[in-house]
Amino acid sequence: MNNVGPFPFAGHFPSAYLATAAGDCHDGDMHTVFDAAGGMDGLRRLAEAWHRRVLADEVVSHAFSHGFHPQHVERLAAYWAEALGGPSAYSGRYGDETAVVRMHSGNGEHDEMDRRAIACFDQALADVGLAGDNPLRQVLHDYFAWATTTTMSRYHESADDVPDDLRIPHWSWDGLQR
Repeated sequence: MNNVGPFPFAGHFPSAYLATAAGDCHDGDMHTVFDAAGGMDGLRRLAEAWHRRVLADEVVSHAFSHGFHPQHVERLAAYWAEALGGPSAYSGRYGDETAVVRMHSGNGEHDEMDRRAIACFDQALADVGLAGDNPLRQVLHDYFAWATTTTMSRYHESADDVPDDLRIPHWSWDGLQR
C-alpha cells in the first residue's frame, strides 16, 4: 500500500482525493466529493461494503426483508454519485428523488434503524480504507447521516405524502447545496 503523509489509505484513491484531503478542497480548482471518493468505482465499493454491513445487522436488515432490486448496489452508488457532485446517472436512468423518498416512506418512525444504518455506513467507510479523522470521511458521514435522518425519514405515515418532482439533493465539502 502506498502511504502518503497522514493518509495511509492514499494508494486506494486518485490524486484528486489527496489534494482534497490535504486541505485544498476550497481553492479555485475544487474537486467534488464524488471525485475525492474515487468516482463511480469508489462509491460502488462503499455501497457494496455498506450493503454487506446492513444485511448482517439484525435491525437494519429488516428494511431488506421484503427483498431488494438485484442491482441495488449499482443504483445506490449512482444515487450517491449524483448527490456528491458526479454524473446524473441515477436520475437519468432510474428516477428522481420522489421515487427514492417514496421507497423509504410510510414505514413509521425508525430511529434505532436509522442510527444503526449510520453506524453501518461508518463501518463501511473503514472497510474501504476511509477510517480516521479526515475531511473526506467526515463529509461522507455527514451526508449519509443527514440523508438518513431527514429526506429518507421525513414521511413516516405514508409514501403518498411525498411531493412530486423532488430533485436529488446535492452535497459538497460545505454540506447541503441550496
